[in-house]
Amino acid sequence: MAEKPQPVQVLYCGVCGLPAEYCEFGPDFEKCKPWLIQNAAEIYPELLQDASANGVDRVSNQLQSSSITDGNSASASSSLGFKSLAAGSSAPKQEPVKKLPGGKIKKKEKQEVIIEKVTRNKRKSITTLKGLDLFGVKLSDASKKLGKKFATGASVVKGPTEKEQIDVQGDIAYDIVEFITHTWPDVPETAIFFIEDGKKVPAV
Repeated sequence: MAEKPQPVQVLYCGVCGLPAEYCEFGPDFEKCKPWLIQNAAEIYPELLQDASANGVDRVSNQLQSSSITDGNSASASSSLGFKSLAAGSSAPKQEPVKKLPGGKIKKKEKQEVIIEKVTRNKRKSITTLKGLDLFGVKLSDASKKLGKKFATGASVVKGPTEKEQIDVQGDIAYDIVEFITHTWPDVPETAIFFIEDGKKVPAV
């Protein structure tokens, strides 16, 4: 009696979903390579060789970049490194770079206060203040102080760019700069600007 045929075990790629031996004909062979090296090295032995060769090249490049061949610079750098480690927090720490969802690097906001007078309904004026929070000022407290000082309504609202700003009812631009610098000394007068005819003008 003939032996009963056994089912063939097929190893499917965890990346593209094709049988492992067909990955090289698929659309994402480069993406499949790491998975194949780990799970199907016997099918693609050349991938292991390439990976080991790349590893050797990478190590040699790192050694060259660290200038080990130059004894003086190596000893100097090692001694400097030792001193910097011994000094502890003497070396300045770099802040982590914030990235936006698209991979773009988020730029650090410039510290400045922007004051703009907006006229609504041809009569009603509103003075908007943007950027006080960049100097560590709590906007809710600032709006209360502004409302009390100028005897008018003031509130924290979201502006067109979804950033919070203070809207003060009325035209208070005449002595707002003096009030800001007196109330919050951390805000320099040189960092305050007015928007006039769509242009940014220094308050000084």
